[in-house]
Amino acid sequence: MVLLAVFVYLAVGASSAALIVRASASRPRPPAGGGQIQHVYEAAFLSGGPARVADAALAALYADGRLVIGGPGIVSVRHALAHDPVERAVFEQLAAAPTGALHTLRLAVMRHPAVQEIGDGLAARGLMTPPGQNRGLTAWGYTQGFLCFIGLPLSFVLTVLSFIQDDGPVDSGPPLIVLVLPVLIAGIVIGFMMGGRARRRITTAGQHALRSYLVQYAQVYSAAHLVAAHGLRGVPDPALQAQLTTAARTPASRTDGYSSSYTASAAVWCAGSSPGSGCGSSSCGTGGGSSCGGSSGGSSCGGSSSGSSCGGGSSSS
Repeated sequence: MVLLAVFVYLAVGASSAALIVRASASRPRPPAGGGQIQHVYEAAFLSGGPARVADAALAALYADGRLVIGGPGIVSVRHALAHDPVERAVFEQLAAAPTGALHTLRLAVMRHPAVQEIGDGLAARGLMTPPGQNRGLTAWGYTQGFLCFIGLPLSFVLTVLSFIQDDGPVDSGPPLIVLVLPVLIAGIVIGFMMGGRARRRITTAGQHALRSYLVQYAQVYSAAHLVAAHGLRGVPDPALQAQLTTAARTPASRTDGYSSSYTASAAVWCAGSSPGSGCGSSSCGTGGGSSCGGSSGGSSCGGSSSGSSCGGGSSSS
């Protein structure tokens, strides 16, 4: 049993040390001068991924009357005037929409290169981690944590069996469960902690940049800024908030017929697996978004509910 305990210590210790080193080295470091958020849609992407960017743009266009959204969730253009690439993407995708349905438009905007490339730019500046980059580390950490967790009852069973098979009162040292308990608990904590850290989309520099931006623009009450900071809870108009919430909950299967110039298979950041997947980061911690998650209409990278199931691959173009 002592030899088995030594093996467990060596295996878990070596795996944990290597995992910590690899996870620490994998976090991108922002270049000098690149750690600032440049516009509201970058803040929205960090908070809740592509879903929140789409929501912020739609809220801005609705707020100043350039878009009209009627029931049941049908979008029409009043003034096709775009001030930035994301707003142009909204008008482009709306022009191609067969029905003008809000949920299909929202998903198409999420997949559009103008939105996807926001994530590319943030990743290039070290504020986010590209999708798929740390997938191996995530699996490594969670696997270690799971195996160590399984090791707890297994070591208990082996300890009981050793007592049953012991023919005499010979003192063979502490029982196995006592020997391996500290290292197994440490392996569980380190494994799940490092796995969760590797899974995060937003980096430490990205968190700092987002917090600084939200503090700097705390007194700005435009629709885009409110949605970027608070998700769908920040939509000023209650009717629009209800419409966007409904659109965010619409299953992806109901949007498969949508004609988008940027298909789900090409989308890198949150590959359009569902209209709600925002692909922000579970560590954004500001108003929500755990997707890469997004509360901002999403299930699973920003704080509490944005999408974090991002697709793998390299940057979009």
